[in-house]
Amino acid sequence: MTNFDYQTPTRLIFGKGVVREKLASVMAQYGDRVLLTYGGGSVKRIGLYDEVRDILKDKQLFELADIQPNPKFNPSVLEGVRLCQENNIDVILSIGGGSVLDCTKAIAGVAGTLKGNPYDNVEEAWDIVCRRKPTTAAIPIVDVITMAATGSEYDSGGVISRTETNDKLAYFSPLVFPAVSFIDPVYTFSVPTKHTLAGIADCINHIMEQYFCAEHTDLNDAFMEGAVKSLAKNAKKVLQNPEDYEARAEIFYACTMGCNGIYALGNTYSGWPMHAMEHALSAYYDITHGEGLAILTPRWVERIEKFGKNVFGVQGTDASIQAIHDFYKGIGIPMTLPEVGIDESRLAEMAKHVADNEGLDKAWAPLLEKDILEIYQACMK
Repeated sequence: MTNFDYQTPTRLIFGKGVVREKLASVMAQYGDRVLLTYGGGSVKRIGLYDEVRDILKDKQLFELADIQPNPKFNPSVLEGVRLCQENNIDVILSIGGGSVLDCTKAIAGVAGTLKGNPYDNVEEAWDIVCRRKPTTAAIPIVDVITMAATGSEYDSGGVISRTETNDKLAYFSPLVFPAVSFIDPVYTFSVPTKHTLAGIADCINHIMEQYFCAEHTDLNDAFMEGAVKSLAKNAKKVLQNPEDYEARAEIFYACTMGCNGIYALGNTYSGWPMHAMEHALSAYYDITHGEGLAILTPRWVERIEKFGKNVFGVQGTDASIQAIHDFYKGIGIPMTLPEVGIDESRLAEMAKHVADNEGLDKAWAPLLEKDILEIYQACMK
């Protein structure tokens, strides 16, 4: 087992009605000037936006709306930093899915680091996001997460896209752990089936990226195998009944735990190759992240005999790969790149971009440019 030094400062408040019960008292700890960040219309359709504004009616609220899936550095991060600096924001409240929270983390870190400096220095802000310059301070973050997927509610990072350069990069800093995360599975009842399933696929991949590594422990393997079993079982339940609270709660719990590092304590690092390859797909084509991961997974997996045996009850590498493919296909996730609108025209360009920027030649199972291209090509059919 490798050495580790681990701490998470995030308080998780989980269950039915916790926003109405505890949001006011939590927000009272962080000041009166609040930036409210959210995406499209879903938080308004489910009533969360109005509920939050009512709970915080005595605060000074400023808003950043329309944060997109695969959140964008320009305009969302830069606009959020501007709002923080111009309005001397005390705390950011993120309501919505993982993309909103990922964007909020970048805003909090850039605004905190650049406090007192011009917010419109685009390249300096980007240097912080892509970690060429350190995050030295951050505005506190509270979130009400409405999508079970990324686990952003319990980790210290996010993924930000810069469309003009086709970059989709991970941003990390221990300073941007959410201070408090509210998780009410009821908010996921109305999430469209496509996004529910993509979120489950995203979480399964978070787990698999940690499972497939050189040195691992029996305890971590058991945690991860159990989490994937739970996700597979409860995915089928919510397809039958989208308002099955217990199934939604199990899925949300697994997603929250899946990406904050607990499952990998003492393991060696794998390089997260599936995410590296998918980031190019969704940076170039803006596809749904979880669907891209599901398409890539069966084509990449090699060390999966134990995984397939313990999770799906099948023997042999080929059978395990097929079991993963059939599970995703069986719950309705597209399983080829053409199904999500990607043709062969930019596969080589994306393979080079990944090889040049993601360091997969040093991953647990090293991938060179030709290997990455072969995996993309295998995803065409």
